[in-house]
Amino acid sequence: MTFLSPWWLLTLLPVVALAVVYVLQRRRQSSYAVRFASLPMLERLVPRRPRWRRHLPAALLLLALASLGLAAGRPQAELQVPRENATVIVTVDVSLSMEATDVEPNRLEAAQDAAVKFVEGLPDGFNVGVVTFSGNVTVAAPPTADREAAVAALEDLDLDTRTAIGEGVFTSLDQVARMAERNGEEQVPAHIVLLSDGTNTVGRTPSEAAEAATAAGVPVSTIAYGTAEGTVMAEGQLVPVPVDEATLATLATDTGGTAYTARSSDELVEVYDDIRSSIGFRAEDVELTRWLAVLGLLLGLVAAGLSLRWFARFP
Repeated sequence: MTFLSPWWLLTLLPVVALAVVYVLQRRRQSSYAVRFASLPMLERLVPRRPRWRRHLPAALLLLALASLGLAAGRPQAELQVPRENATVIVTVDVSLSMEATDVEPNRLEAAQDAAVKFVEGLPDGFNVGVVTFSGNVTVAAPPTADREAAVAALEDLDLDTRTAIGEGVFTSLDQVARMAERNGEEQVPAHIVLLSDGTNTVGRTPSEAAEAATAAGVPVSTIAYGTAEGTVMAEGQLVPVPVDEATLATLATDTGGTAYTARSSDELVEVYDDIRSSIGFRAEDVELTRWLAVLGLLLGLVAAGLSLRWFARFP
């Protein structure tokens, strides 16, 4: 928490002084009562009341004054607030390695199910697009608010040879730029969510793509999907298709995104849920002055009400 007018926090000093005076006065009264009255007599003359009742109104009043003093300093805190709009490009690897069955029923079907749930759970104000890449890159669904188009694209994926991770990012960035142009803006809040299970084998490199994404101010969150034991059948032989976690992690880190790994369909669903939560909100400095002022007023009213109810006087 920071304060826009920190010098106004000096108003808390009289509150502290008042609290010290209250404590000293209570101790003096207790000492006086014990010196000038016998304890049996006090028990007969003074009705039994919970001790906390005597102090609660004063404590609430001090808290009310402290809250108002903090409000005078105009505090602000960084809070997560919901985004009203953004563009999300779901970029999916459709190379032949996605046929591997180390993830049940296979990498592709599990990825499709998780991505569909991710898209359907995004806020209504978000535009969603789908880009697929193997050796070639395809805009399966341009970014729009139409969830059905994105879902239909994810449910109809065709596999092909080779893997062009870098080109997938470049095409996704192009879709973000087109979206900004349609909206008449220089830049729109955007995020690329890229799922891949292999190594870049063709086209521009992930490093080049990271530089372009950084220049455009678009973070790329990556999901390294699959296990080291994944294999596919090619020309009658089992071919290992391990995940290149290091390359994907570097791509995410260099662009300000988050790198994830998922080795099962359940883990993939959790990853998408985490991504949806992170891109659905943005950090914003929010001034808390009005809230502390209202809190101080309410505490003061409660203190006054309790004092009138129990002691027929203000604290």
